[in-house]
Amino acid sequence: MFESDKTDFSEHLVTINRVAKVVKGGRRFGFAAIMIVGDNKGRVGLGTGKAKEVPEAVRKATENAKNKMIRVHLKENRTIYHDVVGRFGAGKVILRSAAPGTGIIAGGPMRALFESLGVKDVVAKSTGTSNPHNMLKATFNAFKMSESPKSIASKRSKKITDITNSKKNN
Repeated sequence: MFESDKTDFSEHLVTINRVAKVVKGGRRFGFAAIMIVGDNKGRVGLGTGKAKEVPEAVRKATENAKNKMIRVHLKENRTIYHDVVGRFGAGKVILRSAAPGTGIIAGGPMRALFESLGVKDVVAKSTGTSNPHNMLKATFNAFKMSESPKSIASKRSKKITDITNSKKNN
């Protein structure tokens, strides 16, 4: 608990949605927030929060994101290892590794996700939906399917050089 408080996280507010509940006397407004929290070193989390006031919704979403953080394997601490496709609901995202100096080429909420993650070079395309919930969850699905050569080598009981050399030969 105390160790996570020491590390400084970058927090990005993706969206705030005002929702209304119609009651006898009129409308009651609430707010739903989506936050992305990352450490710029390969860990990132996505959280949602709902409350009657905006600051409380943002606080809840931030806490939720910190609890749901995942580790993403990064190549040279700047891009992903390989191209990957992620899906969630109607959302489909295509993530491609990029050469140094490319920058973050991503639309909407995915840009905030890559900035919090610490990715410097990536090309991302979202097809199917512009809903931030589905786009971000599809991106997280893609991150879960991506693997590093080290993890693949350990699964296959081979050396890392065997894995990386076989990719270059094909």
